[in-house]
Amino acid sequence: MIVCGDDVLAHRLAAELHEMYGERVTLLVPAPVGTPSRPVSRTGRAAALFGRVTAAVSRTAGAGAGAGAGAAGPTGAGDARGAAQARAIRVMETGEADDQALLDAGVERAAALALVHEDDERNIRAALAARRLNPRLRLVIRLYNRKLGQHLATLLDQAAAVSEPGLDPEKLDAATTVLSDADTAAPALAATAIAGSKKVIQAGGLLLHAVDRLPPARGEVADPGLCTLALLSATASDPAGSEGSERSGDQGPQLLPDDAAVAAATGRGIVALEAVSYEGPAQATGWLGASVLPVGSLFSRRLRWSLAGVAAAVLGLALASTFATGDNPLHAAYLTLLDVFAIGDPAVGEPTSRQVLQILAGFVGLLLLPVLVAALLEALGTFRSATTLRRPPRGLSGHVVLLGLGKVGTRVLARLRRMDIPVVCVEADPEARGLALARRLRVPTVIGDVTEEGVLEAARIHRARALLALTSVDITNLEAALHARSISPDLRVALRLYDDDFATAVYRTLRAAHPGALTRSRSVSHLAAPAFAGAMMGRQVLGAIPVERRVLLFAALDVKDHPLLEGRTVAQAFRPGAWRVIARGAAGAPANRSGYGLAWQLPPGDLLGPGDRVVVAATRRGLAELLGRRPRHEDPADRREDGRVG
Repeated sequence: MIVCGDDVLAHRLAAELHEMYGERVTLLVPAPVGTPSRPVSRTGRAAALFGRVTAAVSRTAGAGAGAGAGAAGPTGAGDARGAAQARAIRVMETGEADDQALLDAGVERAAALALVHEDDERNIRAALAARRLNPRLRLVIRLYNRKLGQHLATLLDQAAAVSEPGLDPEKLDAATTVLSDADTAAPALAATAIAGSKKVIQAGGLLLHAVDRLPPARGEVADPGLCTLALLSATASDPAGSEGSERSGDQGPQLLPDDAAVAAATGRGIVALEAVSYEGPAQATGWLGASVLPVGSLFSRRLRWSLAGVAAAVLGLALASTFATGDNPLHAAYLTLLDVFAIGDPAVGEPTSRQVLQILAGFVGLLLLPVLVAALLEALGTFRSATTLRRPPRGLSGHVVLLGLGKVGTRVLARLRRMDIPVVCVEADPEARGLALARRLRVPTVIGDVTEEGVLEAARIHRARALLALTSVDITNLEAALHARSISPDLRVALRLYDDDFATAVYRTLRAAHPGALTRSRSVSHLAAPAFAGAMMGRQVLGAIPVERRVLLFAALDVKDHPLLEGRTVAQAFRPGAWRVIARGAAGAPANRSGYGLAWQLPPGDLLGPGDRVVVAATRRGLAELLGRRPRHEDPADRREDGRVG
């Protein structure tokens, strides 16, 4: 296996391949630095600031400090493990991933190559070179541009078919996979800001709808839905409690528990599979629905009410004219409109009621004139401001403040708006890629450095429900969180932090300083690495769902000749803590409602046969076993994960 990248994701991916799948890995990194310098420097600067913050709250953090001392115990073991990992992963320094560098890394003999540079163009150039050097190579490419990624995957697979005419089409299907770390991490980051929000996993053509659920009362069990995918940490819903990861022990999250474990976990939240739907083409809308004018975006609410009032007055005058004169309603309405627009003849010699109505209609016409002028000016102002960013409204409250509109922040913004959650963005770079999306969605945005005074206040942080700090600099995220907490102590905060140990230290100190507020941290590379590693093992990996600081993977596997699946029922194929069959279909069938049957709808004695293909939910270790790999490291957390301990 070869991993080529220039940031933290490359190092996490190499470690994932070695630890979970036991693969020999060659890591190509930019010369002359062989370790991820940017995250180290960011963490170092953040640690310096954080040390001062820790000292400031140390008097009130006795319990937290004790927990921190306890957590520091396995540091030596972690260092030893890291040293062993460094010896097992071959690191090569190169200026550019050109033909010579790939050949030196052994691309002609490699089974898979992951290109995870931050620059899309650099990944594309390396992918084209690698496909030319080894047509049978499995490629996993990191691209932010989804549409370009689809076209590139098709192009590279066609190039492989031309270079190797006898290549098996089934192998070609696993030749090129395009992934985005931002797309993988966005659901988790959005769900962190909004408690109880849904997570939608795109598993091939199936959409798996998962949701966090809390028990209705103390000592009760939450509704499991179709099935329970995970148990959350015992303290996940407690602002003063810790959040689970692989090293959290029995109180941490439990992936794919059995029914007995779910029944015994009273009072704990769960991640439940709520529904399964088909990801089909969008239904065509009628010509009328497609032609509806965006009145709400053109005219303010006050102006719309004014227009409605004038229309109601015209209707009332028309009805009054009908009752007073006995005229036909349509003719009465026609005369009223003529009077309103002052183009009718004076009602000389007409009955008194008709004359009074004409005077009232003229008065309504006078009222209509400024309303029409205001509508014209407002519509003109809307068109003129369509290319500008909105400012946060004065009365805004209950929104999410999103810091950073880079690759990750842009995806999170799109997801939050699809969930109809009000958002205010803060971005320091006026040329950031996400500003175009914010402008198109009419999302209020503040341009400024979040570390400066007044920027968070302009985003109405004191009335926000949550803060999502997603910039690429740890110290900026930390400083923003500290400043936001000084303004709103009970604010829900989610930070993007690279280092797990540093994130734990930040969490414990913030918990000690603000025990009533919820604090969470997420690492984009930590969330994305399992999906990239699974894709390098084959196209079987369909998606991933984060559970606190752990990851649950979804994959499609052929049952034929699989010793852990063939000849077993769905219940027999379920290994608690490792994997669970979600759906079954015919090999090669499309992943939709007609092609796949949901596992809990199958007859109890129905066996998985050689002609079947199943969609499974699996832990990292469980997926490695399903793919025929045995992880290299056996630590207590991993053994507990696959059900052999506890």
